[in-house]
Amino acid sequence: MDEKTKQQEQARVTAVIGKIQHRLTVKDAQLEQAQHETTSIEQNYGDNTRVNITEVDDRIETNAAVQQQKQLVARTVENEAILKQQIEQLKDLQQSPYFGRIDIAEDGEHETLYIGTASFIDDQQQDFLIYDWRAPISGIYYNGTLGNVSYETPNGPVQAELLKKRQFLIEHGHIENLFDTNETVGDSMLQHVLGADSDEYMRNIVATIQQEQNDIIRDTKHDILIVQGVAGSGKTSAILQRIAFLLYHSRESLNSEQMILFSPNRLFSHYISEVLPSLGEKNMRQVTLAEFLGQRFAGLQVETLFQRYEQDQASFPVPAQKIRRYKESHQYIQAIERYLKQTQPQQLAFTAVYFEGRAFFTKAEIAAIYAQQPVKMLAADKFLATKNTLIKRLKHRIRKEAKADWVATEVDMLSEDRYRSIVGTHRFTSGDDEFRYIAEKIVRERLTIVYDALYNDYFIDLYEQYADFMSQAAPPEVAPAVWQTMIASFREQLERHYLRLEDAAPLLYLRDRLTGSGQNHAMQHLFIDEMQDYTMAQLAYIKHAFPNAKLTLLGDRAQDLFTAHYRQRDFIDELTTIFHTHSINLITLNKSYRSTYPITAFAAALLPTGNDIQPFTRDGRKPVLITTDSATASLQQITRQCRQLLLRHETVAILTKDRATSAQLFTRLKLDVTTTLLSDADRALPKGVLILPIYLAKGLEFDAVIAYDVAATNFNATGDRDILYTIASRAMHELVLVSTGMPCTFIKQIPTAMLETATALPINELP
Repeated sequence: MDEKTKQQEQARVTAVIGKIQHRLTVKDAQLEQAQHETTSIEQNYGDNTRVNITEVDDRIETNAAVQQQKQLVARTVENEAILKQQIEQLKDLQQSPYFGRIDIAEDGEHETLYIGTASFIDDQQQDFLIYDWRAPISGIYYNGTLGNVSYETPNGPVQAELLKKRQFLIEHGHIENLFDTNETVGDSMLQHVLGADSDEYMRNIVATIQQEQNDIIRDTKHDILIVQGVAGSGKTSAILQRIAFLLYHSRESLNSEQMILFSPNRLFSHYISEVLPSLGEKNMRQVTLAEFLGQRFAGLQVETLFQRYEQDQASFPVPAQKIRRYKESHQYIQAIERYLKQTQPQQLAFTAVYFEGRAFFTKAEIAAIYAQQPVKMLAADKFLATKNTLIKRLKHRIRKEAKADWVATEVDMLSEDRYRSIVGTHRFTSGDDEFRYIAEKIVRERLTIVYDALYNDYFIDLYEQYADFMSQAAPPEVAPAVWQTMIASFREQLERHYLRLEDAAPLLYLRDRLTGSGQNHAMQHLFIDEMQDYTMAQLAYIKHAFPNAKLTLLGDRAQDLFTAHYRQRDFIDELTTIFHTHSINLITLNKSYRSTYPITAFAAALLPTGNDIQPFTRDGRKPVLITTDSATASLQQITRQCRQLLLRHETVAILTKDRATSAQLFTRLKLDVTTTLLSDADRALPKGVLILPIYLAKGLEFDAVIAYDVAATNFNATGDRDILYTIASRAMHELVLVSTGMPCTFIKQIPTAMLETATALPINELP
């Protein structure tokens, strides 16, 4: 690019930044004024609500004043929040206003548009100085090559001619680089971004979105979007940009509270937490599978995926594999449906509702109400009708008890605070109306435990109901005696308040289909990362739990750490089978951007289908294999490698196969190197040397990775190939593999030209 063009573009950058600075000054003044108004209202709050509460008219006046003051405070606080968000967005634009430019000809007119992370309009509200990357016309930048193009608008597709596409790298208001390209994003831009060290948080990728990623981001037509992407293909980044795009595209009918993202672990949740705020959007709710299930089983410890993985490493007999495979299948969920259609009233495990040691509603009374429902009603409708009948009977007893003498005495002795807590904002037409309301409220509070039991469906023993279902659902491939032993084990573990992971989703599905509860109809979009870690039963239940949500599922079948050793069918085939009634879009991402070419090529060579992986051509060092003859020698080599790698990078991750190995290594290594041991309870990624089991590193990336003990004695099972691939694919710039003894077969089969083999120095000769 010639110097004159660069000077012209820099002049525009400077001019736009000047306008942004002016807007910032205005917004800062508005924020200061808003904060002053909030303070003033809060100071006056007490004075405006302090009136006589002994007379009915004064009470009504007080309630109205309280509500008015609350609304004033809420409005000023909301105004402050909006202004703060706008200021943060302007500060980001001030540093780097835009990253792209397109010149188009449309209807005989030439137009130049600049594209950035947010829109910016001049003070006259006439000219767009910057277009938001999510605007319909910005799609040309990501998808179009020079020549005839089209872009979607609310009124349909529009044709245009793309005359020029220019990319910028702007830092602190200064153009570091710019170039014209016919591609989505030129290699030089990607080289710059991908060559940087990792950070505590994932960065947004709006400046480097590739065409295949853009297809993911802007898909609004399908009910279910499935993204099969190799490690480092940018699938998670694309999904986060997709969330931002959907919030922009459907801003009149969608907000972040109507979206939920299932993350693989808490570290990952923290890692991606800054992407959406950097684009001016609020974070949607994030939850791990363990948290989602734990919230639905109050009082029970639900086995986590990580706990089960650790146990499987020690022992996982064939009969247990068969049982788990069946319970995790979609066929098991279908068996629940058949069971509910055939279940007779006498099979339902109703239980009495107690109050103060006596049966308030007996088991026989509840069963009789259920039996009176029409035979052809669905089980959930029968249950709901039973529940409503019980609540009506409870309300009748409340009204009757409210006339008792003890209630009248308690009303007469109410304190001022107690009166306010009962009445709240309620208004009355007469003294009798007021007394009746308070009396019933007192009785209702006393009988809260009964109402809670009805509301939460505690009048049926769902665990016993699930055991009854299992007794009738034995699969032919499992011996009857083994299946009965499993049911006995289920009951025994419940006594210890423990539930196996494989039973969690089916049990919830049985509960919801029987009781008609458990569904969230407000969620519009559901995102699941690392989809290969979910069973078909879990996915079927999650879809049931969020019936109105469109699903976006992403993962990599080659990173199946948890089920590869016993799952038989292809995951994607199963997925499309159970969701066959929905509109599905399957997108495959085969190009890997995270790692250098040598690391990606090595990781791909570990897989039978590795030829499908396309490495990005970023130069770097070959992976290094160090073989030692003892654990002590391996520790010395790791210490040496950590010190050397820290001279070049900020973060070095030592990845192990399991938690116990991580803990043992940490105990030994911390004496020589400052080290952090990470667990599934951690939420942040510090700098320096980190030690963690591989399953906690899923979705994350590190400057350098040391794969601990890749020996044949440690990596020898079928699923270990996927584990080793996942470890290797976490490294951005450097990968070191340490083997105590002979390396595993998976590594020995790789061409020697892909690896550097380092001779392990004797311990007394190490620097």
